[in-house]
Amino acid sequence: MESQMLTNLVWFIPLLIIIAIWDAIWKTIALWKSARANKLAWFICIAIFNTMGILPIIYILTHRKKD
Repeated sequence: MESQMLTNLVWFIPLLIIIAIWDAIWKTIALWKSARANKLAWFICIAIFNTMGILPIIYILTHRKKD
């Protein structure tokens, strides 16, 4: 029982670290863009809710500058 739990932790911890880095990168980019565009509501939502990068990606894709 203990060896199975240890085996699960071996792959779970690196996965958790990768997800945290993924979220931090997207969140930083989206927070920067929303702050520069004076979008306070988006800034607050992105800062508060932890969505593993989904909300920041949605913001970035929907608020692109169109040339």
